[in-house]
Amino acid sequence: MVSKKSRSKVRVNKHRKLRNRFSGTSECPRLAVFRSNNHMYAQIIDDTVGSTLVAASTLQKDVKANLEKTNDVAAAAYLGKVIAEKAIEKGIKDVVFDRGGFIYQGKVQALADAAREAGLNF
Repeated sequence: MVSKKSRSKVRVNKHRKLRNRFSGTSECPRLAVFRSNNHMYAQIIDDTVGSTLVAASTLQKDVKANLEKTNDVAAAAYLGKVIAEKAIEKGIKDVVFDRGGFIYQGKVQALADAAREAGLNF
């Protein structure tokens, strides 16, 4: 009998392969995206030190107050705008985009496009 791997295990393996190709530095940190069934999370990480420089998610009260739903494309686009604004406040312009093993379409693409429009370069 042929057994299939679960989607979450496949995503974790894809993410591991992606992380071997790039990492965030202090000059160009990594914009990491995670998408659950109910929320989205975005972090800007400096991998040389191992610290999160900026973080935003749809769980935060100020973000959640402006959203009708927390798990749709509109919420992802708003989160991209919020993370970009926070990053620019900290003086971060250039980042490496880490899609976290997710396919680059839908919510992940909306977050990336909104972050680009708000001023991040990647």
